[in-house]
Amino acid sequence: MPNDADAVNIVPTRHRYGSDESQYGELYLPAGPRRPGTVVVIHGGFWKARYAADWGAPLAADLAARGWAAWNLEYRRVGNGGGWPATLDDVAAGIDLLAELATANPGLQLDCDRVVAIGHSAGGQLATWAAGRPGLPPGAPGADLRVRLTGVISQAGVLNLVQAAADELGTGAAARFLGGLPDQVPERYRLASPRQWLPLPVPVRCLHARDDDTVPFAQSADYVRAARAAGADADLLEVPGGHFGLVDPTSPAWLAVLDQLPGLLG
Repeated sequence: MPNDADAVNIVPTRHRYGSDESQYGELYLPAGPRRPGTVVVIHGGFWKARYAADWGAPLAADLAARGWAAWNLEYRRVGNGGGWPATLDDVAAGIDLLAELATANPGLQLDCDRVVAIGHSAGGQLATWAAGRPGLPPGAPGADLRVRLTGVISQAGVLNLVQAAADELGTGAAARFLGGLPDQVPERYRLASPRQWLPLPVPVRCLHARDDDTVPFAQSADYVRAARAAGADADLLEVPGGHFGLVDPTSPAWLAVLDQLPGLLG
């Protein structure tokens, strides 16, 4: 187990996938022995501009200190050019940039054959959506892909956007993200909501605290029930710590996330 200094001493390198100031990822590489695979970290914040990649940085640093290559992904959000379809386009392009980096820089030793995305809150929606990209219809945001996710860990994810809109989670964040309510832009909800896009071809592990007062536990529980009924590989693990314990690298909830990685990455 690394100490705090291990994570602090890992300096990431920034790589851009577009010209906007939010179109970048930060690559954290282990200083010592490397574990299999690459982990994409996707922060949450109800897709709002005021929440940025600094939420994912401590998790990426901890992952690298434990031996995993970690890619802390930033993207345009609602309020700085994001929303439909820009946010989805960015997440897709940011993940696909890993293939370009691996080809152009063999010394990075990036494993693009085993890639797991970890996403918190709205980032859980983005991570789980990204896992379904191989099945998207031509012309949909993210349909053309270079890197396929091989697993997802959703941390208190917003996995049912239709229900999120009905419940007005994040003071109507889903409607602002997709540019309307479900009855106004139903196709956007169908393509973007993980709950409406089952089954996924990869394992999904949902970690959620029952006392989460930001994203209801039912978001994960309902998703896992529906995913299993559709024949998908999905599990639900209840963790302590409310909504934000999952993004605290010192918390038991984060340790539970780490426990899932070896089974997903080999």
